[in-house]
Amino acid sequence: MSDKLTWFKSSYSDNEGGDCVEAAIPTSRTTIHIRDSKNPSGPRLTVTAASWTAFVSAVHPGA
Repeated sequence: MSDKLTWFKSSYSDNEGGDCVEAAIPTSRTTIHIRDSKNPSGPRLTVTAASWTAFVSAVHPGA
């Protein structure tokens, strides 16, 4: 099965070309894909949904 990924930037990102991370959540919702928005064809990091939730909770308590 192949999910087409829809990438999104953080609401804290702007369009000035600075450092930016994009994420994509496939319809299965079991993994999160992460990439550098300045190099969309470059390497990607894939983590489990549970790992992503733990990460977001650690860097943004109350999220």
